[in-house]
Amino acid sequence: MRPFLLILPLFLNSAAATAVPVILILGDSLSAAYGLPQQAGWPALLQQRLRDHGFPHGVVNASISGETSDGGRLRLPGLLQRHRPTVVVIALGANDGLRGLPLSHLRVNLEAMIEQARDNGAAVILMAPRLPPNYGPYADDFHRLYHDLGQRHSVPVVDFLAAFGARREFFQADGLHPTAAAQPLILDALWPALEPRLASTPHARPAPPPPHGMPAGEPNGSSRADDNG
Repeated sequence: MRPFLLILPLFLNSAAATAVPVILILGDSLSAAYGLPQQAGWPALLQQRLRDHGFPHGVVNASISGETSDGGRLRLPGLLQRHRPTVVVIALGANDGLRGLPLSHLRVNLEAMIEQARDNGAAVILMAPRLPPNYGPYADDFHRLYHDLGQRHSVPVVDFLAAFGARREFFQADGLHPTAAAQPLILDALWPALEPRLASTPHARPAPPPPHGMPAGEPNGSSRADDNG
């Protein structure tokens, strides 16, 4: 898979990063709109929904195709320092699982990222991918790991595939990456866990609607893909 990093250009400037609350998404190709136009991915749809609901938050999508929990754990401290997010969505582990890596190692990495985010004052949401059924008992243990962590750390766990499961029409030809039609469903699964954490973060009250007849303000920024080959 070709690695690329998504980020909102507004938050490249540290001064701008303090202007609005930030939602940081730390993920892999499932969150990087793999095989799709960037604007069709669920993180871009999240930015639009925030705008539509009057929330001032900006989305920093630091997802990299092919990322593992090792890579996410290494990158997270710098991302926390740079963007100072109020919410961190951890959406990693799929590539660990597809490679059959030890689940004990994945657990250690996910716990470390949860603790890092919380130590920096961010609320955490954990997104749980699913492995193909041919992974057998390993796949069951893999999925159970996320819910065990959620209970242990009182972190909401969102199933990536909650809305469409294994329905083939919602997957691209590789059978692993969701289609454009699946992206709003992923966002719908995340939203009930995310929305209460938006209202409770500093400076996070929904913005008042514009006066009648006046257009809403310009968006905080638009997603940009930096294709590293």
